[in-house]
Amino acid sequence: MGASSIWNQFDLLLADLDGVIYEGTKAIDNAVDSVNSLAARGVQVGYVTNNSSRKSQTIADQLNGFGLNSTADDIISSGQTAVELLQTKVASGSKIYVVGGEGLRSRVEAAGFEIVSSSQDNPAAVVQGFAPEVSWRELAEASYCIQNGAIWIATNNDWTLPQERGIAPGNGTLVSAVHTAVGQFPVVAGKPDPAIFRTALKVFNDRTALFVGDRLETDILGASNAGVTSALVLTGISNKKDVLSAKVGERPDFILESLADLLVDYPELKETKRGWKCAEAEVELLGERVLVVAGEPRSINALRAACKVIWNADKHIHFLDVQKVLFE
Repeated sequence: MGASSIWNQFDLLLADLDGVIYEGTKAIDNAVDSVNSLAARGVQVGYVTNNSSRKSQTIADQLNGFGLNSTADDIISSGQTAVELLQTKVASGSKIYVVGGEGLRSRVEAAGFEIVSSSQDNPAAVVQGFAPEVSWRELAEASYCIQNGAIWIATNNDWTLPQERGIAPGNGTLVSAVHTAVGQFPVVAGKPDPAIFRTALKVFNDRTALFVGDRLETDILGASNAGVTSALVLTGISNKKDVLSAKVGERPDFILESLADLLVDYPELKETKRGWKCAEAEVELLGERVLVVAGEPRSINALRAACKVIWNADKHIHFLDVQKVLFE
C-alpha cells in the first residue's frame, strides 16, 4: 500500500485556531510540536480564524506562549476581511457601529472609519463580531442601525465556540438574535465565505496551501468554496459521525486524528471490489451494510476508508447500516 507526504504538494499550512491549535487558553495535544516540526522543515505557517474579538498581536502572543513562533502578520482574522468588505461598500471615514471586541474595533479604526456608539449617530454600516462581553444593548443598537438603513457585515456565523469547559455559543447565535429583530441576513466575511481565504492567500503570496480546520460546515466548506485543499482534524467540533455523513462540498481531502498526522506519510486509498482500503484497514459496502472487514475498526484509517465507501455509495448515509464502531 502506497503512501505519500502531504508536503510534497504544499508549502503553506493555513490552520484554524479554535479547536485546531487551542481550546480557550489551553493548547491542544500535539498541535504545537507538530506545527513547529513543519516550520523546521521549511513549511510556512499562517492562521485563519473566524474569531475577531482580539488583536492579531494578542493572538500571536498567546501562540508564542504555547511555544510557537508567530507574528501578528501570520494571523488572518475574519475582522480583517470584514474591514476589506466594508471598504468596498461605504466611503472612507464613514460612521460605523461595531459589535465585538477590541480586535475588531481596532481594525475598523485603523482603516480610517469613525466608530459611533448609538443608532442616533446614523452610522453607514454595522460590523458585528464575537466578544464574550457583547450585551443585549449592543445587539439592540445594531438592530436599530440596520432598520435605519445601515449595511450589515458579520465577521462570521459560527454557531459554537470550543472552550476548555465545553462547547459555548458562538457569533452565529448573536447574529441570529439581530436577524430575528431585523428580518434580514448580513454579508458574512468569514468562513465558509471564500473572502477570508483570498485574504490569506494574498498575504502569503499565493503559495500552495493546505488548510486545516475542525468544522465541516465552515472550515471545510469555506476551503472548498475558495478552491483550497483541506484537511479536517478531529480535535474540535466535527466528529467521526459528522465526517462520515459529510455533504458534498463539506468533504475534506484529508482526515486527521490530530495535527501529528501531518508529520507522517498519508496512506493512499485504493478501491477494492466491494469498497475501499486505506493501509491495513478495509471497509466494504455489503448490500446496505458498511463494515470493516480488515484492520482496527476504530482506527483513523478505517474512518478514511469508510468515508470513501459512504461518499461513493449510491444511497445517502441515512439509508445505510453503518457499523457503529466506526463512529464511536
